[in-house]
Amino acid sequence: MTVRERSEMATEKPKIVWNEGRHRFETEDHEAFVEYKMKNDGRVMDLVRTYVPSSKAGFGLASHLCFAAFQHASSHSFSVVPTCSYVSETFLPRNPSWKYLVHSEDPKLLKSSI
Repeated sequence: MTVRERSEMATEKPKIVWNEGRHRFETEDHEAFVEYKMKNDGRVMDLVRTYVPSSKAGFGLASHLCFAAFQHASSHSFSVVPTCSYVSETFLPRNPSWKYLVHSEDPKLLKSSI
C-alpha cells in the first residue's frame, strides 16, 4: 500500500457492506470483516470474529465493522452476543450506547447486562 493510499484510507469513511450469504459485514474488498452466526430462531446475532489485515490496521476498520453490525441488529430488532473479544473488550466499552442490544439469557435481567 502506498503512502497516498494509506493517507486516503485514514481520511475516508470505509464503505461497509452486508454479505448475508457469508454471514458477515465486510469492507468492499472483502479483506476486513466481522463475522456472525444467527441464533434463537434468527432473533440473536452472535458476533463471533472480527478480522482486519495488518496492512489495514490502525484506521478504525474494526470499529466501523462493528458499528455496521450493531446498526443492522438494531434496525432488525435483534439482540447481540459479543463472543468476539474485540467486540466485548474494546468496541462495547468505547461505545456504551450499543450495550442495550446485548443479549441476556436470563429474562429477569435487562439486555444491557455487560
